Amino acid sequence: MAVVFLKGRQKLGTRRYLRALSWMVLLLSFISIIVMGSQAYSAFLTSNLPLVHPKDSDEPWQGDAPSIQTLAVTPDGVVYAGSFGMGLFRSLDRGHSWEALNRGLTDPFLLCLTVLPGHHVYAGTMRGGVYRLSLKGEEWESISQGLEDTEVKSFLVHAGQVYAGTGEGVHRWVESESHWEKTGVGLDQVLVPGLAMMDDGRLLAATSGKGLHHVQLGNIPQSKWIDSQSVFVDPRERLPHRYLRVIAVNQAQHIFLGTQDGGIFRSTDRGVSWSSLSRNLPNDSIRGIVPIDKDVVVATGKGVFRWKHDQQDWVEMNEGLTRLAIQSLTIAKTGDWYVGTSSGAFRSDDGGAHWQNISQGFGLQMSPKGPYE
Repeated sequence: MAVVFLKGRQKLGTRRYLRALSWMVLLLSFISIIVMGSQAYSAFLTSNLPLVHPKDSDEPWQGDAPSIQTLAVTPDGVVYAGSFGMGLFRSLDRGHSWEALNRGLTDPFLLCLTVLPGHHVYAGTMRGGVYRLSLKGEEWESISQGLEDTEVKSFLVHAGQVYAGTGEGVHRWVESESHWEKTGVGLDQVLVPGLAMMDDGRLLAATSGKGLHHVQLGNIPQSKWIDSQSVFVDPRERLPHRYLRVIAVNQAQHIFLGTQDGGIFRSTDRGVSWSSLSRNLPNDSIRGIVPIDKDVVVATGKGVFRWKHDQQDWVEMNEGLTRLAIQSLTIAKTGDWYVGTSSGAFRSDDGGAHWQNISQGFGLQMSPKGPYE
């Protein structure tokens, strides 16, 4: 009987030992994962290497190029591409090659870019506020002082001043004070995805949910934002739209306004009245607007289209685009056209007639590509 009892105790001890050993292995594995993740994130913060899987890896990864949410080009043709999740890339040769520039950029989810010629490129992020990078620099500087909300969705550079559309209205960067100050009063707790300036000093703000607003800039430090009370009615569904995404003004001071899912509208009388330009436009999700003389080029969820004023119709410009979920559209002063898509970027050398993929060098992204597809 004593022998049987002893064997039972030994068997029970062995089970406990094996169970404890299993838990220890799991704990060590968990700690290893945390350490590896921390090391990878630290590498992102301190180096120019993005969090990507190398192209020459033997691992069977099934990734895509990152979603390019925003593009900016300097007057001399240097291209900056902001991705959703992999930070910023810079190209000195029109997209033939790219280098990642992420030192100091603690939020790799970029939403907008702009260039202050001769000085800096500015980046608006999803959670980290605003960063800027010297045009000849290699490391980002955080400049988010004064922002009530850290989400920054749009920029406007006018007369040497940088304005930011954020989740708490519009702000202007004051260099002498190293601080963002609120522009106007009355536009709070609303995201501003688009900004534009009229030649009479009116700053236009396209908001997400509250329609179009404007404020008169001048000597009055805190002018009041005015709701335009404009009605943007989708001609297909006959529904009004106040969720706006992008705004642009041409040389004739015609205003073009893109909605999230209601198409594009135009005003030829400085915003007094509006008409829809969405007839025959295959997609109503407007992601970019670039006026060209009397024409206008738009980026949509299903490609790039140009409104031909002389034809009063839309012309498709998608030859060579293998990704039609366009996220951003930029036409550089050098004449090159660039689009960022849900997976990579493309360039056109002939005014949008043909496109070529310039995503080599971005690497692969294994996570969801973006919030605005």
